[in-house]
Amino acid sequence: MNTETAPDPIGPFLAHLAHERRLAEHTLTNYRRDLERLAVWLTDTDTGAIDQLDAQRVRQYIAWRHRNGASGKTLQRELSSLRSLYRWLLREGRANANPAVGVRAPKTPRKLPVTLDADQLCSLLDHADDDLLTLRDTAMVELFYSSGLRLAELVGVNLGDIDMTEGELSVLGKGAKTRRVPVGTKAREAVQTWLRVRANLANVDESALFVSSRGTRIHPRTVQVRLAQWARTQGASRGLHPHLLRHSFATHLLESSGDLRAVQELLGHADIGTTQIYTHLDFQHLAQVYDQAHPRARKKP
Repeated sequence: MNTETAPDPIGPFLAHLAHERRLAEHTLTNYRRDLERLAVWLTDTDTGAIDQLDAQRVRQYIAWRHRNGASGKTLQRELSSLRSLYRWLLREGRANANPAVGVRAPKTPRKLPVTLDADQLCSLLDHADDDLLTLRDTAMVELFYSSGLRLAELVGVNLGDIDMTEGELSVLGKGAKTRRVPVGTKAREAVQTWLRVRANLANVDESALFVSSRGTRIHPRTVQVRLAQWARTQGASRGLHPHLLRHSFATHLLESSGDLRAVQELLGHADIGTTQIYTHLDFQHLAQVYDQAHPRARKKP
């Protein structure tokens, strides 16, 4: 294997992720940023090419990033990006081993996701304005909370993906994996209201369920901006964003059902360990109830 004349693997690897694995643009951006940052460090330190690494150099890079303030979570993602690159290099016959496999990032205390309680969400969702964009935004917010969608998943929903009769939605999730999720009554009502006026905004040949003022599929950044604006208009005490609605969906469902496996399926998590963070939130809720109700509980001053 002539690695001295081998081309830069980052571009072809990203093309593989885009076309074969069909990863979302946001995910591709993360891969590109992680790998190009490492490539720049290798050039600056004159320590070789990105497809000629060994475990020692990977550890040196992670230690350098950590000294410069990168969190454990960020470094875990960067190592994951590098492992993925080398899995592809091994498949292509351009590497003999994966140098990132045995390298671990420094541990960082895991932050619990922020959520809204049911009353706070109801006050945000009960919106009577019949403006065209508000009707669209109402349907988006209801669908986020009803089905626990990621931002990329909501933006990717097409007209044919939602079954109003059965109350089901087909979602294209991470890794181009499709799952079916339920759509609640309130969300169905909001989507149906939006569909009655959608033609006033959408281009004739546009297949996206949610469109922008230009008539094309709505951009993720537009969704984020509209949700933040929604929260300000409603006088919310904190900003509103897609993952806050997803976290709230998961927490409220787990509090009511206690079925972690079902929540994992609905969220589209490949690993139940990712879903288990919501059990910590659920325990916090139970601990609060205990502190308030048990006659011998330790009360805070």
